[in-house]
Amino acid sequence: MIITLKNLWKTYPMGKLEVHALKGVNLEISEGDFVSVAGPSGSGKTTMMNIIGLVDSPTKGQVFVQGRETSALSRRELTRLRHEVIGFVFQSFNLLPVLSVFENVELPLVIGKKKQGKAERRAWVEHLLEQVGLSERLKHKPAELSGGQQQRVAIARALAGRPRIVIADEPTANLDSQTGEKILALMKKINMEDKTTFLFSTHDHTIWEMADHVIFLHDGNIQSEEKR
Repeated sequence: MIITLKNLWKTYPMGKLEVHALKGVNLEISEGDFVSVAGPSGSGKTTMMNIIGLVDSPTKGQVFVQGRETSALSRRELTRLRHEVIGFVFQSFNLLPVLSVFENVELPLVIGKKKQGKAERRAWVEHLLEQVGLSERLKHKPAELSGGQQQRVAIARALAGRPRIVIADEPTANLDSQTGEKILALMKKINMEDKTTFLFSTHDHTIWEMADHVIFLHDGNIQSEEKR
């Protein structure tokens, strides 16, 4: 299993009260799964994605990524695992405003450990930006783009380092249907060819239909799970 959650709890203090965002979640995700996580607002989707993505830690329980129990790792080891194994698509995009579109997508390759020639790196970034329909915006800054265009840059950046796991929070939310379908087709192609694991938090029924593993969360629990 590339991701395993065992009796996962996440509790947030709210004054004198405690809010349980996750309540004893157990989950196994195989390498190469195309997973959709569904559920109403407040169901624990984002919390679970953040914990799997190693940007948050559980209150109790265990998280295994590529067989490694994450609580046993040092901060440096966690950072390295996050950078080398996981790609993120955030709803807020998190693009760097001082960098161009090209530079934002190239950044994971520049700071990553994988050795790659400059020409090869440029060709890959240009290919990704062509796939998301932004070939003519390479030199633009994020502030010069629409919300949908910024989201496409964020998707290209998440795929740039060829991560083993891609975590995407509502990746098609700001896209028109045609662009959304094209990007999902690209992700599915990478999933099929490279066995990259994709984990989506989404309300998009197109992703639900494409997924081979659908998880429904409600009130911090897995209400149902379907593997196809």
